Amino acid sequence: MADVGEGYQDHPLRPYVLTGGRAEGRLLRVEALLVATGSTAPLPPTASRQTRQLLELCSRMHSLVEAAALLGLPVSVVSVLAADLVVSNHLSWREPIPKADAADRDLLLEVLHGLQKL
Repeated sequence: MADVGEGYQDHPLRPYVLTGGRAEGRLLRVEALLVATGSTAPLPPTASRQTRQLLELCSRMHSLVEAAALLGLPVSVVSVLAADLVVSNHLSWREPIPKADAADRDLLLEVLHGLQKL
Protein backbone atom coordinates (compact mmCIF):
# COMPACT_ATOMS: atom_id res chain seq x y z
CA MET A 1 0.00 0.00 0.00
CA ALA A 2 1.38 3.40 -0.97
CA ASP A 3 2.07 6.00 1.68
CA VAL A 4 -0.66 8.67 1.75
CA GLY A 5 1.88 11.51 1.70
CA GLU A 6 4.06 9.94 -0.98
CA GLY A 7 3.28 12.55 -3.66
CA TYR A 8 3.41 15.53 -1.32
CA GLN A 9 6.48 17.63 -2.09
CA ASP A 10 5.96 20.72 0.09
CA HIS A 11 7.68 21.26 3.42
CA PRO A 12 5.83 22.50 6.54
CA LEU A 13 8.33 25.34 6.89
CA ARG A 14 7.37 26.90 3.53
CA PRO A 15 4.03 28.56 4.54
CA TYR A 16 5.70 29.93 7.66
CA VAL A 17 8.45 31.48 5.54
CA LEU A 18 6.03 32.86 2.91
CA THR A 19 3.99 34.70 5.54
CA GLY A 20 6.92 35.90 7.62
CA GLY A 21 5.72 33.74 10.49
CA ARG A 22 2.24 35.27 10.62
CA ALA A 23 -0.70 32.90 10.87
CA GLU A 24 -3.52 35.33 10.12
CA GLY A 25 -3.82 38.55 8.22
CA ARG A 26 -7.07 40.44 8.13
CA LEU A 27 -9.74 37.90 8.63
CA LEU A 28 -10.76 37.61 5.00
CA ARG A 29 -13.37 34.95 4.36
CA VAL A 30 -12.59 32.40 1.66
CA GLU A 31 -15.34 33.80 -0.55
CA ALA A 32 -14.06 37.39 -0.27
CA LEU A 33 -13.56 38.89 -3.72
CA LEU A 34 -10.13 40.35 -4.46
CA VAL A 35 -9.23 42.78 -7.22
CA ALA A 36 -6.15 44.89 -7.90
CA THR A 37 -6.67 48.60 -7.29
CA GLY A 38 -4.37 49.70 -10.10
CA SER A 39 -2.14 51.49 -7.60
CA THR A 40 0.97 52.96 -9.17
CA ALA A 41 2.92 52.59 -5.94
CA PRO A 42 5.61 49.97 -6.40
CA LEU A 43 5.63 46.87 -4.25
CA PRO A 44 8.43 46.83 -1.70
CA PRO A 45 11.60 45.08 -2.88
CA THR A 46 11.03 42.50 -0.16
CA ALA A 47 7.68 41.39 -1.70
CA SER A 48 7.80 37.68 -2.44
CA ARG A 49 7.28 36.11 -5.83
CA GLN A 50 3.97 34.73 -4.53
CA THR A 51 2.82 38.22 -3.49
CA ARG A 52 3.64 39.53 -6.95
CA GLN A 53 1.83 36.60 -8.57
CA LEU A 54 -1.23 37.23 -6.40
CA LEU A 55 -1.32 40.88 -7.40
CA GLU A 56 -0.96 40.00 -11.09
CA LEU A 57 -3.66 37.33 -10.79
CA CYS A 58 -6.03 39.83 -9.17
CA SER A 59 -5.95 42.13 -12.16
CA ARG A 60 -9.22 40.22 -12.71
CA MET A 61 -11.53 39.62 -9.77
CA HIS A 62 -11.09 36.30 -7.96
CA SER A 63 -12.27 34.96 -4.66
CA LEU A 64 -9.62 34.28 -2.04
CA VAL A 65 -10.07 30.53 -2.40
CA GLU A 66 -9.87 30.72 -6.22
CA ALA A 67 -6.64 32.70 -5.98
CA ALA A 68 -5.20 30.13 -3.57
CA ALA A 69 -6.11 27.29 -5.93
CA LEU A 70 -4.69 29.05 -8.98
CA LEU A 71 -1.45 29.86 -7.15
CA GLY A 72 -1.20 26.38 -5.64
CA LEU A 73 -0.86 27.82 -2.13
CA PRO A 74 -2.76 27.17 1.10
CA VAL A 75 -5.72 29.50 1.65
CA SER A 76 -4.21 30.64 4.96
CA VAL A 77 -1.04 31.81 3.19
CA VAL A 78 -2.95 33.65 0.45
CA SER A 79 -5.10 35.28 3.15
CA VAL A 80 -2.01 36.76 4.80
CA LEU A 81 -0.49 37.85 1.47
CA ALA A 82 -3.80 39.41 0.37
CA ALA A 83 -4.14 41.25 3.69
CA ASP A 84 -0.69 42.76 3.17
CA LEU A 85 -1.69 43.91 -0.32
CA VAL A 86 -4.94 45.39 1.01
CA VAL A 87 -3.05 47.34 3.69
CA SER A 88 -0.60 48.65 1.05
CA ASN A 89 -3.59 49.65 -1.13
CA HIS A 90 -2.60 47.33 -4.00
CA LEU A 91 -5.69 45.13 -3.58
CA SER A 92 -9.24 45.86 -2.58
CA TRP A 93 -11.73 43.31 -1.39
CA ARG A 94 -15.42 42.94 -0.76
CA GLU A 95 -17.75 40.29 0.47
CA PRO A 96 -19.98 38.67 -2.13
CA ILE A 97 -23.61 39.78 -2.27
CA PRO A 98 -25.57 37.82 0.32
CA LYS A 99 -28.39 35.71 -1.09
CA ALA A 100 -30.90 37.71 0.95
CA ASP A 101 -29.85 40.89 -0.88
CA ALA A 102 -29.91 39.31 -4.33
CA ALA A 103 -32.84 40.04 -6.63
CA ASP A 104 -35.88 37.79 -6.33
CA ARG A 105 -35.98 35.19 -9.11
CA ASP A 106 -39.73 35.63 -9.67
CA LEU A 107 -39.34 39.38 -10.05
CA LEU A 108 -36.55 38.89 -12.60
CA LEU A 109 -38.70 36.45 -14.57
CA GLU A 110 -41.58 38.96 -14.62
CA VAL A 111 -39.24 41.66 -15.92
CA LEU A 112 -37.86 39.27 -18.55
CA HIS A 113 -41.34 38.30 -19.75
CA GLY A 114 -42.36 41.97 -19.82
CA LEU A 115 -39.34 42.83 -21.95
CA GLN A 116 -40.01 39.92 -24.30
CA LYS A 117 -43.56 41.23 -24.88
CA LEU A 118 -42.21 44.60 -26.08
